[in-house]
Amino acid sequence: MDRPGVIAAVTGSLADCGANIQDSTMTLLGGHVAMMLLVSGDLSPDELMKRLCAPDLVVTASAVQVHRHFRGHSDGLGYVLTVHGPDRPGIISGISAVLAADGGNITGMSTRLTGRLYVLIADVELPENVDVAALMRRLAAVGTGLDSEITFRPVELDML
Repeated sequence: MDRPGVIAAVTGSLADCGANIQDSTMTLLGGHVAMMLLVSGDLSPDELMKRLCAPDLVVTASAVQVHRHFRGHSDGLGYVLTVHGPDRPGIISGISAVLAADGGNITGMSTRLTGRLYVLIADVELPENVDVAALMRRLAAVGTGLDSEITFRPVELDML
């Protein structure tokens, strides 16, 4: 459950054992803090879990090979996709299937349900050879089927 100091406690424990946070994402999901952290250091995943475990935390650690990807420095085209509409099953799967069919990759996504309004914001990377106009028509058709408004616009690199 969320409470003041959760992020400070976890990141402080990492710093105390010499682990460096290289990439992270943190958010509240249903009143719980959710964190994904890529850290470097000398501890094994098992040792790291021992340092971070607390009765009210669920911690999973594993060794991964990091592949660096810098927004705005790839061979693809960056876009931001937003969806506003009523909540219903299949929103994410419908949108992501259209993007994937053209080789689109969702590199970040956030969703919120506020009352009956469902909001999705996604960072999308497309291959350079995609017919963006045709993709936008397919996304609009999915939006119509979901009674949702979908916007799809290029990333403004000066905002990154």
